[in-house]
Amino acid sequence: MSNTKQTFKDFKEFYLEGVAPLKKENPAFIRLDGKMKGNTRIVFGYFLYADKKWKVNADTHIDRILLAYNELEKGNDPFVIKALRDHKGEYLAIKGQPVRDSKFYVFA
Repeated sequence: MSNTKQTFKDFKEFYLEGVAPLKKENPAFIRLDGKMKGNTRIVFGYFLYADKKWKVNADTHIDRILLAYNELEKGNDPFVIKALRDHKGEYLAIKGQPVRDSKFYVFA
């Protein structure tokens, strides 16, 4: 898997230039890394949001990214910024999605 760790100017660009081409080339992919399960510390890429640089882990599920993108296309901000349990960082969650098993791994 080609992974340049590119930083995109925003989430829309991240989806259109990073995720959509990957999914088109690999229609069977459920996650950005192409695996079915297991955690990874591998970073797929970065995007800017709310004046911060957010890291997207490669075990993030593509359907969750698409869900957020579709909300953005409707004119809605799909994200909420939450504190990590240890309060030593932040992560993005998709509004209206369950906290547990979110399959969306984006961290500041």
